[in-house]
Amino acid sequence: MASDSSASVMLGLGSYAPELRLTNEELCQRIDTSDEWIVSRTGIRERRIASKDETTSDLALAAARNALADGGIAPEEIDLVVVATITPDMAFPSTACRLQHKLGLGNVCCFDLEAACSGFVYALDVADGLLQSGRYHKALVVGAEKLSSIIDWEDRSTCVLFGDGAGAIVLGLNGKGPRLEGFLCGADGANPSLLCQPAGGAEKPASKDTLRQREHFLKMNGREIFKNAVRVMEYAGRTLLDRHSLTPEDIAHVIPHQANARIVESLSQRLSVPIEKFYCNLERYGNTSAASIPLALDEARRAGLFKPNELGLLVAFGAGLTWASALIRF
Repeated sequence: MASDSSASVMLGLGSYAPELRLTNEELCQRIDTSDEWIVSRTGIRERRIASKDETTSDLALAAARNALADGGIAPEEIDLVVVATITPDMAFPSTACRLQHKLGLGNVCCFDLEAACSGFVYALDVADGLLQSGRYHKALVVGAEKLSSIIDWEDRSTCVLFGDGAGAIVLGLNGKGPRLEGFLCGADGANPSLLCQPAGGAEKPASKDTLRQREHFLKMNGREIFKNAVRVMEYAGRTLLDRHSLTPEDIAHVIPHQANARIVESLSQRLSVPIEKFYCNLERYGNTSAASIPLALDEARRAGLFKPNELGLLVAFGAGLTWASALIRF
């Protein structure tokens, strides 16, 4: 596929993970589980946990500063901020507005986007479209989550899976860097209860009953999510390749949503892309939802894994259910 001269360019990339590491062994002291059980079913060995005083916007701020520094970009050059998150500092105002203030940006366009674990790729797609419109020039796109704030630490089926973190990309239409060459985003809202936070919204406002029933914590049907995740990620990846007349052999790197090692292994088989081409760091971070892809992308880039002109595939699924994929020319 020929390079698109109008494609958005990744001008800066950065990430941040809290200092505190919560290992499987430490979790075993809280709940009835074992390191072997967690690793064999998820591939996760530890996850990062934000401090009580760290907010999602604080995590986003650290990642954003790293992305700006990486690209040599001054904050005043940013005129669009999109934050993908399911754990905003508060329902409103948006975490993007709080990030704008903390970064010292001007009165620029800021909003949050919620597509759960697909959120960062959704946000890239939206920011790219707004840049292509000509109304904006440089976009700060952030995926940030403090999932520890909505995890039920008494539920061993979910508390072992998730961690906190953030990743950020500065996008522009001019400059040198990896180019975003295509997107696919989709959703199927037929079964929202498969992965959700039942209470706290307009459907089920906070009450003594919702608190007593622990409905403000994340709930997940793990078996059904596994089956749907593999199916929709295969669809998102394969369909995007087909639309651009590409084959799995054209892909040098896959950065998947870091949910579960077995999901990634199944996806590798279904896409016919060798597992060696998949970059995974979930054993050290767990599932960080919207932060997982930019965290992995930044880590792989800093490790020097990407060569010029190689093609990368981002692919994700999330609550909704949502799915998303993107092509990157390094």
